[in-house]
Amino acid sequence: MRTGAVPTMSPNMTRRRFIAIAATATLLPGAAAAQPRRFEWQGGALGAEAKIVLYHPDKAAAEAAIKACLGEISRLENEFSLYRAGSALNRLNAAGQLTAPSHDMRRLLQLCRQYCDLSQGAFDPSIQPLWQLYAEHFVNHPDDLAGPSPDAIRAVQQHIDYRRIAIGAEAIHLEPGMALTLNGIAQGYITDRVADLLRARGWSDVLLNLGEIRALPGRPWSVALPGRVATLDLTNAAVATSAGAGSPFAAGEGPHHLLHPVTGRSARHYAAVSVLARTAAAADALSTALYLSPPERAAELLRRGGGKQAWLRDTNGTGRHLVV
Repeated sequence: MRTGAVPTMSPNMTRRRFIAIAATATLLPGAAAAQPRRFEWQGGALGAEAKIVLYHPDKAAAEAAIKACLGEISRLENEFSLYRAGSALNRLNAAGQLTAPSHDMRRLLQLCRQYCDLSQGAFDPSIQPLWQLYAEHFVNHPDDLAGPSPDAIRAVQQHIDYRRIAIGAEAIHLEPGMALTLNGIAQGYITDRVADLLRARGWSDVLLNLGEIRALPGRPWSVALPGRVATLDLTNAAVATSAGAGSPFAAGEGPHHLLHPVTGRSARHYAAVSVLARTAAAADALSTALYLSPPERAAELLRRGGGKQAWLRDTNGTGRHLVV
């Protein structure tokens, strides 16, 4: 069997997006002439907590919109989720190829490649064998905070290189030993597709939190970011956060899920990185890329990657705010 089957998770492991946004988004005081009602759905998507909030006077219309959103989420989870055994991604990882890949799969992998190139390989979806190595290590050795041995890390690193993912219209191919995770960008991509669906139906007063947060044009929302007392007013934009503490492999100061492809170890530049961008996919990928990249590259990455602002919180509690 190839590397990269559906991941097993220890009781101490949670998805990083569980703490991505520290507080829920709430309606700011202001406008709304028609007194629309608030409708809300809560559930899960790609292993993370999820929420859809929308305002509309008509209950039936709101329920129909939410139903359509859930259908789109489920469709795309069947493409990208490591938590669904029969997903296209799991079939690709198991067989090393995926014939007749969907437009969404090819589009997302091409988008991944852009951020891989931009980050000089710090962002890399082929990191999955390394993640699996750590996950299995801490399932079998929960008290060994040193993590896998250097030899074990080097053995899986030879299978990590996004440039060896062959993306074609008829098939996607992986070299032997390779496996992919799209968890650093798929939540954002799905958020954007759901936003597109709602906008095409004429919706505006909507907040989506599908692992990343995106607000449609309309009323502003107040969103609290990790480590900030003040809130961010969000409208017609998206925000995402990466934080190592969001998904540790073990309790305490041990390794976390944000692993660097070159060092094979958890990145330690920051405690949390939040990014504001026009799309959730950009915010998602950039928050991961910035977290894994040297601080001196942060401004360039943000600018070239389509970000608008970034909040980088150091492990000592100090912060840095970038605006491009």
